[in-house]
Amino acid sequence: MKQFNRRDFIKAAGAVAAGAATASLAGCASSQRAVTPARQGSSVIGLVAPKMEVVRVGFIGVGQRGYGHVKRMSAIAGTEIKAICDTHQEVLERSVQFVVNNGQPKPTAYGDSDYAYRDMLARDDIDIVIISTPWQWHAPMAIDTMISGKHAFVEVPLALTVEEMWELVDTAERTQMNCMMMENVNYGRDELMVLNMVRQGVFGELLHGEAAYIHELRWQMKEITHKTGSWRTAWHTKRNGNLYPTHGLGPVSQYMNINRGDRFDYLTSMSSPALGRAAYAQREFPPEHSRNQMEFIAGDMNTTLIKTVKGRSIMVQHDTTTPRPYSRHNLIQGTNGVFAGFPNRIALEQGGDKSFHEWEYDMQPWYDKYDHPLWQKMGAQAEHNGGHGGMDFLMFWRMIYCLRNAEPLDQDVYDGAAWSVISPLSAQSVANRSESLSIPDFTRGAWKSATPLGIVGA
Repeated sequence: MKQFNRRDFIKAAGAVAAGAATASLAGCASSQRAVTPARQGSSVIGLVAPKMEVVRVGFIGVGQRGYGHVKRMSAIAGTEIKAICDTHQEVLERSVQFVVNNGQPKPTAYGDSDYAYRDMLARDDIDIVIISTPWQWHAPMAIDTMISGKHAFVEVPLALTVEEMWELVDTAERTQMNCMMMENVNYGRDELMVLNMVRQGVFGELLHGEAAYIHELRWQMKEITHKTGSWRTAWHTKRNGNLYPTHGLGPVSQYMNINRGDRFDYLTSMSSPALGRAAYAQREFPPEHSRNQMEFIAGDMNTTLIKTVKGRSIMVQHDTTTPRPYSRHNLIQGTNGVFAGFPNRIALEQGGDKSFHEWEYDMQPWYDKYDHPLWQKMGAQAEHNGGHGGMDFLMFWRMIYCLRNAEPLDQDVYDGAAWSVISPLSAQSVANRSESLSIPDFTRGAWKSATPLGIVGA
């Protein structure tokens, strides 16, 4: 990879990332580009980085999610953790010490300011950077990372505004660096199995999908100074739309070959009243507490409908407030039948054990026949190392495998942008009586000839 000296990098990072940082920190408003901008570099669909014998890793953000990433990366052969950055000294020291206790060289620690990560990026002994920070930092940090000549791996969502999505795409194409949003759910056993079933035509021609993030998280409001709730709660006062669309949408998009033969065309969105968080604050905090001074505007349930260019429909829902069981929906409907998750069930016109009028709930025969080869090979190790049932470890293992074997990643910057842009566009639609909004084609037409994600065996 091209090397950048520290002075040149700091200068370039400050100039290019300023726009993204300003857009993120200023709030949610962002004008949708009416015209697709001209490509500044080359498409990164199928991008293959030079083969790496050892993948040298830096981390930005190791509070909760990032600490788990440090642990799982430490368990993968062919990696070296070179540096870790976090502005919270306690969690920074915890992660550094974990690496040492794991018998590996002590990584360099950074964290004396909000922009200490740029000092880390100026190093020439890091190949990839794992970014697990509050949402508003994702785009600026990923842009800085690519400018520094390193591959960026970013927690969800990839960015917060339409403008940020384009800046990330432009930077990836200009630098020819990977920028992967780490959508871990795509590496869950069930999601991988369904992808395999879809590729083998079990459900026939695909028609409709349903995706969701329904996860009661009001308890995070009690995290005031540190941890996820200390910053995530405020987003319920800033944006009335789908705040977190990618967990359910990622797998459904891969089933449907989004950006690889089809793409999102337009959406419409509406939200329920925003009542649950204010009621929770009133019940759980003193009247004078800061949580009771917040004006929550994000509807407790947001429902967004997406139409694809090929005419398929996708329903995406978000609800982290109401008391109900966890669900990502994970539904895919085809001309021959349907799979639905939470709980897992299947109904087929041809090829099932029952009539399509009846759900089949026993998954074992389907696992026996359609378990994804990646899960067959690595599932036991993934479950042992953990992370949402093993999907986190499997995601990291697969990332490292691709980099060490000069293979393209399973997700690229176009995927992250397409899945994440649903959030700002849903808010814009909600604010204007559910108006229909076009979804940008971040691939600039390359989706028409892109190869669908295959069923890999390694």
